[in-house]
Amino acid sequence: MTSYKTKIGIPKALLYYKYGDLWANFFNELDCEIVYSPETNFEILEQGKKLSIDESCLALKIYLGHIDYLSDKVDYILVPRIVSLAKKEKVCTNFNALYDIVNNLCETRLIHYNIDVEKGFHEAKGFLLMGKRLYKKRSDIVRAYRKAKRIVQRKEEHRYLKQFNLLKTSFKKKILLVGFAYNLYDFLIGKRVVDCLIKEDVDLIYADVFNKDDIKDKYKVISDQLYWTYSKELLSSIAFYQDKVDGLILISVFPCGPDSLTNEMCLRKVKKPIMTIIIDELTNDAGLETRIECFIDIIKRKED
Repeated sequence: MTSYKTKIGIPKALLYYKYGDLWANFFNELDCEIVYSPETNFEILEQGKKLSIDESCLALKIYLGHIDYLSDKVDYILVPRIVSLAKKEKVCTNFNALYDIVNNLCETRLIHYNIDVEKGFHEAKGFLLMGKRLYKKRSDIVRAYRKAKRIVQRKEEHRYLKQFNLLKTSFKKKILLVGFAYNLYDFLIGKRVVDCLIKEDVDLIYADVFNKDDIKDKYKVISDQLYWTYSKELLSSIAFYQDKVDGLILISVFPCGPDSLTNEMCLRKVKKPIMTIIIDELTNDAGLETRIECFIDIIKRKED
């Protein structure tokens, strides 16, 4: 007779696209069953809109739709609370409030960890407490966390080396896709842009793929005033890649506060052709495709 495995729900939205591999490997090592929500679709978006206030950004509305999908299918839903990842830095306030928002909307039990470096709450400590809540042994939790971190590190190194090799060996025009991972890889946000670009026969370089040592503090080339960690990473990546690509496409969702500022910084400081794409609930694919075609045509003609 097989023992029951605790079902952990992981919504495929927001921080999933940055930490999903870490979560999956951690819970797998602790012998939990992981239940994912599907790729974002219009049904999930519509449900998320019902649970959101009008002022919420599109990414948060999508996330709440994923939460609703999982709510009756699991024992726990993973909803982290992240405030600061380094001293004198913050993340978007949505990530600070995420646990509280979901806790007030969802009857399913939540499992979470806190990261607030300025107050002494680090990732490793958060995962330890999360494992204890699942009644796992301390030694097993530590082993699971360390193994998950090693797996993620190897995967990130592989992605970076593969992308850097593409930069050195391909003769196609290269477009740097800039955006938070949850925008770049979501089916209703970034994938629409990627699908259009694939038709244009260009190489796609992703700004969220980088070596931390290579990009360290490079954001200061564009602005030295930022305190949003994820925005600093993107600006540092732009500064690192900008001389290696032919153009940039900035992908944002409406109405993202951090992006509204950093996009303007890029338009002023980066000397390569830039197009800003802001996706909202009403973005038309036909219009999007036409804009991208025109942008790529300008880049190709520029050096003819």
